[in-house]
Amino acid sequence: MKVYAAYYNENTVRQQSSSGGIFSAIAISILKDNGVVYGVAMTKDCYSAEYIRVEKEDELKLLRGSKYLQAKVGDTYRDVEGDLKNGKMVLFSGTGCQINGLKKFLNVKYDNLVCVDVICHGVPSPNLWKQYALYQEKNREKLVAVDFRCKDTGWKSFGMKENEIYIPKEDSFYMQVFLKNYCLRPSCYKCKAKKEKYSDITIADFWGIDKILPEMFDDNGTSLVIVRTEKGESIWKKIEANLYAKEATYEEGVRNNVAEYSSAKKPKKRERFYVDLNNMNFNKFKKKYGASWGVRQKRKLKKFLQFFGGGIQSILYILRF
Repeated sequence: MKVYAAYYNENTVRQQSSSGGIFSAIAISILKDNGVVYGVAMTKDCYSAEYIRVEKEDELKLLRGSKYLQAKVGDTYRDVEGDLKNGKMVLFSGTGCQINGLKKFLNVKYDNLVCVDVICHGVPSPNLWKQYALYQEKNREKLVAVDFRCKDTGWKSFGMKENEIYIPKEDSFYMQVFLKNYCLRPSCYKCKAKKEKYSDITIADFWGIDKILPEMFDDNGTSLVIVRTEKGESIWKKIEANLYAKEATYEEGVRNNVAEYSSAKKPKKRERFYVDLNNMNFNKFKKKYGASWGVRQKRKLKKFLQFFGGGIQSILYILRF
């Protein structure tokens, strides 16, 4: 394996991407070879995610950016098989388990198939996302666009963007339950794809790059790239001229990205989380699971101060000195 820190030298594409835009660099290379690209896009109603087939470069914007929910695969594996048998160059992108599933479905090695996986924290329930989207619409407006990894305030301090509304990750209910591992599939807590990897290239955020290779950090997104196969090395050589890249060690690459080799830990409240999702009013459910410990303490302190009035605030102000 070879490991790199890298980002695409086209700033607009990079800004639309969750990290450094390496997926787009690979996909553009495949399309220029008269190939096709399979990846995950949000549905038009924004209630779910699904695999789509892309043949044109301007359609790649639909595939850019992380989608933090389980995507519908549908007949995608059969469509991939059809393209491969017709001699098309195919790029298939997804989670490690989706790539492993495709390879086992095909059961034949194809020289014209390139597989790129993302280091996966885990896959949330599509039912949770739909309920969340419907709840947000009742309180705001119809959801027509969502960016799970918006970088408007920087790559390290990313948040969610729903239509034109930016929500810092600390204040986002959906992001909080995802990061706390409450909403993942049962298989994500014992992921077999961590040990059995069939991809040619793995991409992810290169967290900690500001300490490891500070010259590669500008807070606009830097990708971790793990080249796993000779085919992956061939693709890398084709796109390298369009990237800013520096080689790193595997240890440096995964130091702050343990999801490369380790499954998410199952919270004790995980089963209760889904019981409550199916039985509680969503507003109460959101309040119960969404806020972080620090946010809950701030809310309690605020209520405490409101109850006792300005006198206690004056005392606290004096105690600071």
